[in-house]
Amino acid sequence: MKVLIDTHAFLWYFTADSRLSKIGLTPMADVRNELFLSMASICEVGIKVSIGKLTLPGPLGNLIPQQLKQANIALMNMTIDHVATVTALPFHHKDPFDRMLAAQCLVEKIPLLSADAVLDQYGLSRIW
Repeated sequence: MKVLIDTHAFLWYFTADSRLSKIGLTPMADVRNELFLSMASICEVGIKVSIGKLTLPGPLGNLIPQQLKQANIALMNMTIDHVATVTALPFHHKDPFDRMLAAQCLVEKIPLLSADAVLDQYGLSRIW
């Protein structure tokens, strides 16, 4: 199964944060799954680091690639189809990064690993 990982779930996985549910952890532990992290999530992390809302234990440019490799997570780039879908989404969610993830899941027809129940309003499949 292909799964897109929300930013918070990715961060919680690598910090062993108890907020990552056991159901949420299951797809990440199953080596048969194809896991993806959106470039939108990396942008979100970078912005949060730059404004002081998030501290990483090392430089983003080194840390993120290491974590992706360690967990066998691939990057998902944004495509024109993804962006076009974002423009058509209703504003159930105000966070632009979450809207981008929702669009990617809808276009790619894959579930999102996320604690954010507001995203359910987009009709995507959410694992948590």
